[in-house]
Amino acid sequence: MLSNSSKYALKAVLYLALHTDEINKIMVKDISERINVPKAYIAKLLQELSKRKIISSTKGPKGGFYLNASNRNETIMQIIEVIDGKKKLESCILGLEDCNEQKPCPIHRLISPSRSKMITLLETKTINDLATDLELNKTFLPV
Repeated sequence: MLSNSSKYALKAVLYLALHTDEINKIMVKDISERINVPKAYIAKLLQELSKRKIISSTKGPKGGFYLNASNRNETIMQIIEVIDGKKKLESCILGLEDCNEQKPCPIHRLISPSRSKMITLLETKTINDLATDLELNKTFLPV
């Protein structure tokens, strides 16, 4: 349901949540190495997230990407919307363009309740929520 771009963006943002703040910033090269994503690819994703104020960045010798307190309160859905748009999550699982509540595909009604619940969770869970779970070892992310 998520594109590789969204997956990479989420991994990068969570890495930033664990390792950065206004004083400690990380360069794209270091993020790229840690999450195993090509530098140019992750740079483009991080620039878009920074432009939309989901993450923060500064230029210069002590520059790099980081998360501030405000960034940490952004939701997971906001990251996905910047990278993929919300339609990706709402699209037909069989790839049918005309699938909807009035004209459902064979799987639509099976998936719809779970999809709605997932979207609600993504709209309410923040970067900080997921980072806290990682810090408390309730979840894991190999980075």
